[in-house]
Amino acid sequence: MTTADPARLAALLADCRVIAQAAGEEIMAVYRTAFTVDHKADRSPLTEADLRAHRLIAARLAELTPHWPLLSEEGADLPYAERRQWRTYWLVDPLDGTREFVKRNDEFTVNIALVHDHEPVLGVVHAPALGRMCYAARGVGAFQRRDGGEEQPLACRELPADELVVAGSRSHGKAALATFMARLGPHQVISMGSSLKFCLVAEGRADLYPRLGPTSEWDTAAAQCVVETAGGHVTDLDMRPLRYNTRDSLLNPCFFAFGRTWRDWSALLPEPRPDAC
Repeated sequence: MTTADPARLAALLADCRVIAQAAGEEIMAVYRTAFTVDHKADRSPLTEADLRAHRLIAARLAELTPHWPLLSEEGADLPYAERRQWRTYWLVDPLDGTREFVKRNDEFTVNIALVHDHEPVLGVVHAPALGRMCYAARGVGAFQRRDGGEEQPLACRELPADELVVAGSRSHGKAALATFMARLGPHQVISMGSSLKFCLVAEGRADLYPRLGPTSEWDTAAAQCVVETAGGHVTDLDMRPLRYNTRDSLLNPCFFAFGRTWRDWSALLPEPRPDAC
């Protein structure tokens, strides 16, 4: 079987759901305490929950697929000269939305993605404090479970004829986004932290998530797989699918995540377009 074989991906998806659940338990063990907050060189927050989830995921994935490398936000800083040799690898954010974790608003996730030939082919997005997990694999399908309930399929919706629903960030914003939103026409905004915004699109509760601010590749890969497998799209500002591990920087370009209906959202961007995110 090849890496992208649906039968193999289905088995790996089941394993990754278990791993994400276990990482979520590590996170929640810290969440219930009076934890301390450190800061990394880029001033982003770091907690013991990030590190505990990283260690668990790294160990479990190494047991599951010892020949596939791991790229994690809390792992080693690997040079592109090494990474460019990878065809298949795990891309992980052990705790996406650390700012939300610190605020204790429950909107943080564990993100586990399998990337093959620069595309995410498997993704798990687990929100342990909300009891919610969204997961998908190419050729397998996109699904969610809430509070340990029955598995439900995920499906993006077509654009509505009247008012759009836009997923927005609780922690980020900029002038270019304000201009873009003003040009959208009638819309309402659902604000949510971490990669849960993608999940709103995947389940058909939101039509669009425009991101004109900085993200890293581990922030988006798992959720991109969920959205795309549910029938949606995740593109850069030139309306091309986001790709992974193609250059030295691990920062994403600005992007749009949207539902089933194809629309050139870039036409609503201000000029000059944002040249960096």
